[in-house]
Amino acid sequence: MRKTFGDDVAKEMRFVVKSVVGEENFIDMQPNMSNNYCCGGGGGFLQATGFQDQRRQYGKTKFDQIMATGANYCITPCHNCHSQIHDLNEHFEGGFHTLHLWTLIALSLGMLGENEREYLGEDLCECGLEDIAE
Repeated sequence: MRKTFGDDVAKEMRFVVKSVVGEENFIDMQPNMSNNYCCGGGGGFLQATGFQDQRRQYGKTKFDQIMATGANYCITPCHNCHSQIHDLNEHFEGGFHTLHLWTLIALSLGMLGENEREYLGEDLCECGLEDIAE
């Protein structure tokens, strides 16, 4: 998607994220949009057995890019990106949280259930639970 649909789609996704977290909490990676680095988990590579070391080595560029932001959370648009970045974070001991974009949107709408908070940090894991209980 990053290269196929270009910067217009990237701008729309940034609008959504900034609307949810606030512009002041958004940290963009460099390079970004259609020039952003691939995480290395797509195209079936994540599910391919026997190539874990190669996948992680390729993904190290993305990991370093994420670490350069200093952000506590990395928001991912798809399952493959989420799984790859979560794995890279654990393998290289990044210390950030990896979130699906839909998790962030559901959290902002007060619709994220207790059993859907596995990837949230302590700062967000209780957020909005009182609204769901009512």
